[in-house]
Amino acid sequence: MRPGTPRRGYRLDVGNREAWELEADNWLRWARAPGHDAYWHYRDGFFDAVVPPPGRLTVEVGCGEGRVARDLATRGHRVVALDGSPTLLGHARRVDQAGRYVVGDAGALPLGDGRADVVVAYNSLMDFDDMPGAVREVGRILEPGGAFCICITHPILDVGGFADAAADAPYRLRGRYFGSRPFDDTARRGGLTMRFTGWSHALEDYFGALRGARLVVEDLREPVPATAGFDDGRWHRYPLFLQLRAVKR
Repeated sequence: MRPGTPRRGYRLDVGNREAWELEADNWLRWARAPGHDAYWHYRDGFFDAVVPPPGRLTVEVGCGEGRVARDLATRGHRVVALDGSPTLLGHARRVDQAGRYVVGDAGALPLGDGRADVVVAYNSLMDFDDMPGAVREVGRILEPGGAFCICITHPILDVGGFADAAADAPYRLRGRYFGSRPFDDTARRGGLTMRFTGWSHALEDYFGALRGARLVVEDLREPVPATAGFDDGRWHRYPLFLQLRAVKR
């Protein structure tokens, strides 16, 4: 298991739909257990500091069971949320009947050019087989000046781990950082189990994908937990997530 709280495992590309359909019920229990994973301790900073005010259309790519889409809607966003898992979308619709949830492919988003002024990918970008292709699609559906708001597990976490369970344990690099590598982790905590699969990318690879889509980073953050009780201090010493906002030229 990789260090920290595992990432959200939503996969939109056709090749990965079956795997995440099999994990849909596990993810539902994991994601909806209050305070169970890191989302609850990092979300407010993301929405307040990274996501711009609501405009005419916000698209979430990789919505899963819908918690990010629901939080965006409560903040005034008009949201279209997409995912490749029909089971997860069914769960999303049951608790948010007014929401707009669409089965979609990250490599061929079902929206016209320049339709959105905000696109959000919260811990889903590293789960697409063709990450650069998904970013290009985001660039296509964004209007000029529109914002792509991203949260990913920090790339440095995929090449190391804490030496032991102590709060002050050092973080040690163990693997290869550069290039893209698959990951496959099974997490067990609090009586819940979830299998997460996807891709590890270097920071340069993410920036290259953004540059290729004519998206310019205007803000980048390495947040610490905003609420008490999440960790023993280690995620105040090392970043668990990287959050950024990129704007279409």
